[in-house]
Amino acid sequence: MLAYEGAQILDVVGPLQILAAVNDELPQESPAYALTLLAERAGAFATSGGVKLVADGSHAELPVRIDTLMVAGGSRGRSASELAIVAALKKAAPRARRVVSICTGAFFLARAGLLNGKRATTHWRSVDLLAQHYPQIAVERDALYVRDGKTWTSAGVTAGMDLALALLREDFGDDMALAVARRHVMFLMRPGGQSQFSAHLSPEAYPNARLTRLLRWIPEHIGEDLDVRELARLANMSERSFARIFRKETGETPAAYVERARLDAARRMLTASSLAVAQVADRSGFGSQERMRRVFQRHLKVSPASFRARFNAREQI
Repeated sequence: MLAYEGAQILDVVGPLQILAAVNDELPQESPAYALTLLAERAGAFATSGGVKLVADGSHAELPVRIDTLMVAGGSRGRSASELAIVAALKKAAPRARRVVSICTGAFFLARAGLLNGKRATTHWRSVDLLAQHYPQIAVERDALYVRDGKTWTSAGVTAGMDLALALLREDFGDDMALAVARRHVMFLMRPGGQSQFSAHLSPEAYPNARLTRLLRWIPEHIGEDLDVRELARLANMSERSFARIFRKETGETPAAYVERARLDAARRMLTASSLAVAQVADRSGFGSQERMRRVFQRHLKVSPASFRARFNAREQI
């Protein structure tokens, strides 16, 4: 595992813990996985929140034989450390059986050229940045993890544990993966994609847009009729001009934007209130439970009821 000052601590220890659990399940003289943590130099280094871990060696001390080469995500502000990691990846990746990034660690793989022409993912907050800076990568925005050949990438933070579970499942089979998942109280395969956790749409993402005022207005009136004709009228534009400018400034059609805004409104109501599902469908502007269910399934791969069961804090008290 390659880490560095400011690395997200769970990106580092989460996957390593899942792999280490195989050693606990298979007690033997020679462990199933021998884990090595490398940083800028041997010794203690601070991860996110200031918590320190102890590295076994430096990035330049990669062993000759490598089964799985992993790199963590986190704050990548130290250029010298970043260059060392990229150099280590370029040198060691060809001789590794598989190469893995956790969360924004995907940017290290991208900079090393290891994701060119491949499918990949990263934390939902960074998928647009990855796609923008590395157009040669097919970025999958909703995946918890992606495998393309011997290269694996994961979404944010805890998704690295999902990926590690998939790695050991490949190595030791379903029974071992299930045993480790049960020990860590995890889904063997978590349902839904990472978009179920992303923040609601924010008009602040378009501070210089001509339509910023309208984008602020939409979530405040989410239960109302928000078809193109009405939105164009509010923007004081023709429908044709409105549709063209809206797509240019937001990257999607008015209908798609409104649907996502309704989805986010419904998601917040389901997690923060005790409203019946039918009431949520009505107040978020879907009009019917069935229409809301179809949208949830298309975007999040779960039903509204299942989403509430997992994430409603009120029901878990």
